[in-house]
Amino acid sequence: MFDCIIVGAGPAGASAAYHLAKRGRSVLLLEKQALPRYKPCSGGVSPAIAQWFDFDFAPAIDRKLENICYTWKLGDPVDAKLQTSEPMWMVRRDVFDHFLVQQAQSQGAELRDDTEATGIEFKRDHWQVNTAKGAVTGRYLIAADGAKGPTSKWLGFKEPKRRSGSVLEVPAAAVDSEKAYFEFGMVKNGYIWRFPKADGYSLGIATFRGNDPNDLNKLLTEYAQKSGLDVKAGQLTAHSLCLWDGNQTLHTQNALLAGEAACVVDPFTAEGIRPAIFTGVKAAGAIDEALTGNANALQSYTDLINNEWGADMVWAQRLAGVFYRIPNIGYKVGIKRPSATERIGQILCGELRYADVANKALKRLSSSLIPGMG
Repeated sequence: MFDCIIVGAGPAGASAAYHLAKRGRSVLLLEKQALPRYKPCSGGVSPAIAQWFDFDFAPAIDRKLENICYTWKLGDPVDAKLQTSEPMWMVRRDVFDHFLVQQAQSQGAELRDDTEATGIEFKRDHWQVNTAKGAVTGRYLIAADGAKGPTSKWLGFKEPKRRSGSVLEVPAAAVDSEKAYFEFGMVKNGYIWRFPKADGYSLGIATFRGNDPNDLNKLLTEYAQKSGLDVKAGQLTAHSLCLWDGNQTLHTQNALLAGEAACVVDPFTAEGIRPAIFTGVKAAGAIDEALTGNANALQSYTDLINNEWGADMVWAQRLAGVFYRIPNIGYKVGIKRPSATERIGQILCGELRYADVANKALKRLSSSLIPGMG
């Protein structure tokens, strides 16, 4: 019997496996696909994740970026440079995720990929996870199988609210490797982004409020074409996003939710990898505490995620509610301000919290709507 079974070998699951195995716990990491595997994701990663590990991420980083270009309906460009101690990382998820898994394996975690979980059962004091290749048992369970994974539902959690997004991977002979692009105005209630990789671009689109539009793929393709990219050679994938939508319970009998299964995606930027890894690291600590006999460890995990991540996401949600309702004003009085990129970069790189800047930003946006204020 394993101390912990982790369903899902993405950033959350692999991070939890690494830290539990490092603490000497027996860990089984289950992944339904064979690794390395393709994952639809633009692959922007905050360098802040390095603080939670004791190894060098260099082999998993495709490139580092510190230059940004914003546009409004493909015009009115704003070029800026991130004023952060470490540039933003660009990664390929097949490489990045597998690298994290390999670090967990180096600490003693066992990986069974190409092994899909088909159901779970609680047996008095442990979990049995059924797979097509046989059943496995563990004292604790971490559900880290993403926005569409079934494990959270099997554990009795309600269906999360999901929003739609799309990713387009386009090969390109000539890549502007120094700059990330963010387009506002083409999509209502959201934005489009374009990140360079070694041999092409990863483009993404998402919305953050209102009803999900049904033309995201069309809009993303149109943006790519107008950017001079050969979309016929690209790979377009629709996917789901589970944005943070308020405090929630993330634990149940001998089990925790982590990663996007815990709905921790930033509701303003759609950043998902950093919060996923954060929950994986904290889930490992909670399971380790529970294994030592701390009866409140799993409840403490829920409280910690709500207090340390969720409390800041409240501000992100408020900003999204205002900014995406009046994006033209948001672009003029927010994005075009010289300090905006510095603040956004510091948030994405973990050097600032939304709570540090949201009040001023909200007041600035509101004053632009009310005559006589400013």
